[in-house]
Amino acid sequence: MAGNSQRRGRRLTPKAGAPKGSGGKNKDSLAGRGRTLPADERPWHKAYSGTEKLPQRTAWKQEKERRSAVEEGRAPKIGQPGTKDTTWGKGSQAGAPFKGGKGKATTGRSGPRVAPGRKSNPAKDSPELLVGRNPVLESLRAQVPATALYTAQGIDIDDRVNEIVRTAADRGIAILEVSRAELDRLTGGVLHQGVGLQVPPFAYEPFEDLMAASLEQAAPLLVALDGVTDPRNLGAVIRSAAAFGAQGVFVPERRAAGITATAWRTSAGAAARVPVAQVTNLTRSLKACKAAGFMVVGLDADGETDLYDLEAAVGPLVVVVGSEGRGMSRLVGETCDLTVSIPMVSDVESLNASVAAAVTLAEVARRRAVEA
Repeated sequence: MAGNSQRRGRRLTPKAGAPKGSGGKNKDSLAGRGRTLPADERPWHKAYSGTEKLPQRTAWKQEKERRSAVEEGRAPKIGQPGTKDTTWGKGSQAGAPFKGGKGKATTGRSGPRVAPGRKSNPAKDSPELLVGRNPVLESLRAQVPATALYTAQGIDIDDRVNEIVRTAADRGIAILEVSRAELDRLTGGVLHQGVGLQVPPFAYEPFEDLMAASLEQAAPLLVALDGVTDPRNLGAVIRSAAAFGAQGVFVPERRAAGITATAWRTSAGAAARVPVAQVTNLTRSLKACKAAGFMVVGLDADGETDLYDLEAAVGPLVVVVGSEGRGMSRLVGETCDLTVSIPMVSDVESLNASVAAAVTLAEVARRRAVEA
């Protein structure tokens, strides 16, 4: 009887296994993106030796390596920050004539040197870009702190662009004209309409100072956010706080939104006028407010008190706004002196966090105006 080796259509070569590696796909995906930065030019690497500001995370890595090297009796494998120039040449100074044509850029680039085509990975405390013609113009009008204005070559100039450039020049802000591709990279592909405003890392107010300054006012009012992770909601709450007379906003450091470019834009410049504090423990901070004489009120769809019956609105008050959907955490809810619900006539389960805050602050302001 013939064996398998005699069957028709038999395989004459061994079956090949799955090939190892990417087959060059990863290499092909990097085509046209420029060279890979060496370790001493990467701000997030412990070997970083650049002249840009050293990120806190990188400084922590280098300090950890130093301690390990001392324990093992060897030289630390870290960079020497400030010894290698990693910046582009400075651009034109503020006040230089703006040219929106399609010719060569009239200014150079500034900032960290990143390979062309690659999106930089900024440190948590690095500057951010506000983009869009209306947001940038509103921010400049509101005196939002800024360090540079980026404009794309060949931008369609209208009244907003002219006012943006003129206002930036009057304020002494550096105006940098870059290619549209470079602006796309700086903004991470976000629609920018040809302009971007670089704002420095937000300077948070110490919580103790925030609380003390509020108590000095005739009608102390603070807003606390619990678990609000959308920076647009944070910006909208800050805008409402400014509109209805709150003296400050405080948020947790972890699992919560901070003041980013998105929050700046949504607040329409109010973040430059309303102090914002970050606290390590929100429950502990609320207890400190209670000890100082504040009444702590939490917004809850099932709250025990109707907003329109809130008699405590005329005294020192902290309004706590929870996240959309989950609401306040258990510990924060237990810390509140009372919970308040917003009466609604429809079947809508809850309001957006920023809308709920605006409705509550408007009612508090109305009551205080009547009592005044």
